[in-house]
Amino acid sequence: MFRSRLGRRRGTAAVVLAAASLMLTLGGCGVDRITPQDARDEAGTDDKAGAGGSARRVDCAEVKCIALTFDAGPAKDTPRLLDILKEKQVPATFFLLGKKHVDRYPQVVKRIADEGHEVANHTWSHRILTGLDKAEVREELALTQTAVEKITGTKPTLMRPPQGRTDDTVSEVSKELGLAQILWSVTAKDYSTNDSALIRQRVLDQAGRDGIILLHDIYDGTVPAVPSIIDELKNRGFTFVTVPELLAPGKAEPGAVYAPQAE
Repeated sequence: MFRSRLGRRRGTAAVVLAAASLMLTLGGCGVDRITPQDARDEAGTDDKAGAGGSARRVDCAEVKCIALTFDAGPAKDTPRLLDILKEKQVPATFFLLGKKHVDRYPQVVKRIADEGHEVANHTWSHRILTGLDKAEVREELALTQTAVEKITGTKPTLMRPPQGRTDDTVSEVSKELGLAQILWSVTAKDYSTNDSALIRQRVLDQAGRDGIILLHDIYDGTVPAVPSIIDELKNRGFTFVTVPELLAPGKAEPGAVYAPQAE
């Protein structure tokens, strides 16, 4: 009886620890998160205004929207991914890694921007920002800001911290650099498998309204899974948008953390 109770206690403790770890990874420690609906509600109901004041392509208060995002590229498969997105007429948001990616594939970065996708920042070398001092956090973000601006003529306004880990220091530096922080609600954990069918199923199992899908265009199994993910979600009535479109008429505020509610 004692061993049984002890085993249950250990099991419960393990579940609590795992849940706490997940919350830390996705939300940061003590950092408030803003949902897409919150961002839209706070902006009011001006149907003509969108992110940056431009006309909105879609109203996510009325339409079932979902944002497709890709981290840690560009890479060798990104041109193929861009072909797929162009064929399917789907916009995406690319959180680009600076070292060995932006600097290695400048023409792909330019193509991402030229084809209407959102170009965003995923740091220079994928260091966990919560383990760095303020100057190091600034360097990780500023280097990629500069590299992207040299290629596209525009600095990103969005960033995604590696592993979703953020804190007050990261938020402060992000605000100084004009960067809003974007987390996610759907992850295929494609870093752990090259099984495209499994990646597809994981995304579809988690997809919901106002969702933000996290994928990586650097892994072999991911890009092949994208066409069927898009087709099935369209069949389910979803409209694909960029992250700024998901928040419109709200605008991502520098330093703030945006994340959908998990389904």
